Amino acid sequence: MNTFFSGTRLRDMIRAIRACKTAAEERAVVRKECAAIRTSINENDHDYRHRNLAKLMFIHMLGYPTHFGQMECLKLIASAGFPEKRIGYLGLMLLLDERQEVLMLVTNSLKQYPNTVYMFCFLGFLNLKAMLHLFQLDLNHLNQYIVGLALCALGNICSAEMARDLAPEVERLLQFRDPNIRKKAALCSIRIIRKVPDLAENFINPASALLKEKHHGVLITGIQLCTDLCKVSPEALEFLRKKHTEGLVRTLKDVVNSPYTPEYDIAGIADPFLHVRLLKLLRALGQGDADASDAMNDILAQVATKTESNKNAGNAILYECVETIMSIEDNGGLRVLAINILGRFLSNRDNNIRYVALNMLMKAITVDAQAVQRHRATILECVKDSDASIRKRALELVYLLVNETNVKPLTKELIDYLEVSDQEFKGDLTAKICSIVEKFSPEKIWYIDQMLKVLAEAGNFVKDEVWHALIVVISNASDLHGYTVRALYKAFKTSSEQESLVRVAVWCFGEYGDMLMNNVGMLGIEDPVTVTDSDIVDVVEIAIKRHASDLTTKAMALIALLKLSSRFPSCSERIKDIIVHHKGSLVLELQQRSLEFNSIIEKHQNIRSTLVERMPILDEATFTTRRAGSLPAAVSTSGGASLNLPNGVVKPSTSPLVDLLDLSDDVPAAPSSSGGDFLQDLLGVDLSPAPTQSGTNQVQKAGTDVLLDLLSIGAHPVQSSSYTNDILSPIENEKSQIATLDALLPSSSLSAQATSARAAPMMDLLDGLSPSPSKPEDNGSVYPPLVAFESSSLRITFNFSKQPGNPQTTLVLATFTNLTSNVFTDFIFQAAVPKFLQLHLDPASSNILPASGNGSITQNLRVTNNQHGKKSIVMRTRISYKINNKDTLEEAQINNFPRDL
Repeated sequence: MNTFFSGTRLRDMIRAIRACKTAAEERAVVRKECAAIRTSINENDHDYRHRNLAKLMFIHMLGYPTHFGQMECLKLIASAGFPEKRIGYLGLMLLLDERQEVLMLVTNSLKQYPNTVYMFCFLGFLNLKAMLHLFQLDLNHLNQYIVGLALCALGNICSAEMARDLAPEVERLLQFRDPNIRKKAALCSIRIIRKVPDLAENFINPASALLKEKHHGVLITGIQLCTDLCKVSPEALEFLRKKHTEGLVRTLKDVVNSPYTPEYDIAGIADPFLHVRLLKLLRALGQGDADASDAMNDILAQVATKTESNKNAGNAILYECVETIMSIEDNGGLRVLAINILGRFLSNRDNNIRYVALNMLMKAITVDAQAVQRHRATILECVKDSDASIRKRALELVYLLVNETNVKPLTKELIDYLEVSDQEFKGDLTAKICSIVEKFSPEKIWYIDQMLKVLAEAGNFVKDEVWHALIVVISNASDLHGYTVRALYKAFKTSSEQESLVRVAVWCFGEYGDMLMNNVGMLGIEDPVTVTDSDIVDVVEIAIKRHASDLTTKAMALIALLKLSSRFPSCSERIKDIIVHHKGSLVLELQQRSLEFNSIIEKHQNIRSTLVERMPILDEATFTTRRAGSLPAAVSTSGGASLNLPNGVVKPSTSPLVDLLDLSDDVPAAPSSSGGDFLQDLLGVDLSPAPTQSGTNQVQKAGTDVLLDLLSIGAHPVQSSSYTNDILSPIENEKSQIATLDALLPSSSLSAQATSARAAPMMDLLDGLSPSPSKPEDNGSVYPPLVAFESSSLRITFNFSKQPGNPQTTLVLATFTNLTSNVFTDFIFQAAVPKFLQLHLDPASSNILPASGNGSITQNLRVTNNQHGKKSIVMRTRISYKINNKDTLEEAQINNFPRDL
């Protein structure tokens, strides 16, 4: 830069800026120089214009505003001398781009009057047409160096409007006599076709002519131009594929076999840049075309085998060769060769090479998983790499490599590494291990063993849904209950600081603690343990008193103690003392549970064993479906399943049931004060155990009906605090929970219990159980059966009845009949109603619907109409099931309910 002007002042400015010790000093120097430049611009100083612009470019690179000097660039471009034009074009490329307003104005005034360009520049009226005229003058200049300057600038700041006007000039220069001009014209053409793809067809023939060039610089730019043409123009792709595939293959072969040439040699390889560009163009031509792929197979194999990989240039060529092999049409032998190259990359010391190899292997696994499996050991070593990005990418690749045959050895390797891995990596590693174990578990005992290892080593990194799922699996493995509780007891002794492990352990101690004490269900692979009932209470007490335990863990421990008080009568008083200790807890949830459980132990010995008997087997299939997101979180569709609301609120835009709700309602929606109120107002879901005297249901606050909340009976009240909502979510969210009080005490009525519970003091909740249930009145023929929905595969029939003295509430018995010859599995019925209705769904009788009407599924619904006598019931339903493991979904809106319901 300094060779074309004296530069003394520029050097002085640079020295002054570099001598500044603080940012304030630097800003002062820059302000002083900018002020001097403005003065010079205002005085129209021709002699120092190029020097001022050079200083402005330096100031611009420091990050200071230089917009006031943009017009000086254009004035220098309009100058006659090469040095001035060079500085002008350099400033134009640096200080301006296509978004600047000075390039966006349009006029035709200057095209016919080139002599007025300078005048308009001086006045600040230079616009796009003037800029185009300047470029046209320089693109046709007799000095080829000035032509080159114009091409460089156009290739950097060309806008769509400029591209359309100047494309013929650039196309002509593709055939210019000087190779440097042809090279720059090709680069400028790339910019033009990217801005205006419609112009691509004008460049097909000139670009294809560049593929025969001997000059490597021109050849590289020509190949890149052809590659871009293939991306934007199918016609160009087909033309080049037919006419030039064999020629490009010959060119690549000549380059590979060329002798040593000092001009192009890099690390012993002749022009690796040309190698790479040729491979990229061949990739575009071979993709989707078998004939073109066959023509390049031999040369690709030659490049893959002859290129040295001990230098970075060779690795770059090999990587592009692998990309090309994986992109063109199938050739099994070549793909194995390409994957073996990637395997060698994984052993390279350079982190960048290993990273790109892992990325490429993730793509290759979808094409040839068996070939990638051969490098499994090397990939596993990358999981233990010191570089975090390589570790994460390798872990993702290992996850893709796992299948039923290698799940055990791979899981063992990952769990072994989990013990020594960094804390920041444990979260990702734990999530992948849990996902692998759940997805590919060959047997339940192996699943339980691996999950206990993960919980013992990294339980604090395990997500809630993982240990929820483990509890469900344990519940279903009835022959492994004793084995599991013994394994958990041993793990608790060594890893009591892992929160998720403690939760699973106290749940199992409460359910199967007696099996631990008596060594029930011993397997041949385990040794007996000597544990007393006092020892079991000790570990639960440790969990509840541990300082690090959170609310969920302490609440689960309290429930476990209540259950153990019935299992171990000799420890009942001790357990009572532990529970009573929390009567004064500052946490309302623990205080409430302590009072309730103490009341049960003191006053209700006769029914305690029934209340705390073991949980029935949890529905594993339903839980898996819920985790996959197939079931909405807003409405209970199975027995005992509660509303699963994050922080007690479901947003309408994210709830799956919002799609069901497209029902008009002219009742204005009142603002809600809690998440439960919001959901009830939106969906009309019955969140309370029983209707009130007026027939309307309200969402109860936490602790209002403590008995029903304690036993998780019916639809649960939505807790107002976010941390209490998920306390027993693995238990509350399952179909096979303690579903109704009728199951525990057959002579009782849920409605009577709820009314009695609200009227009685909290400590005597179980004293006033009604001896006989109330029966719904026989409606006779008043409400005949209604075929609510019928398709070619399914029929839904509704039978209606009313409760005595409560005309607003309608009991609906839904009967589902299969009209096909295939069995429906995983059958789920969902329903939604407008705001003036409230809906409660009981559990369905089954989730398997026999074929051809040989059986049916029934489900009870309770609908409360707050606009009884004014509005009829309307309902939108969604039914999902599987036929031969294929998901099926049916939706319907039911509007033909009897009007007086």
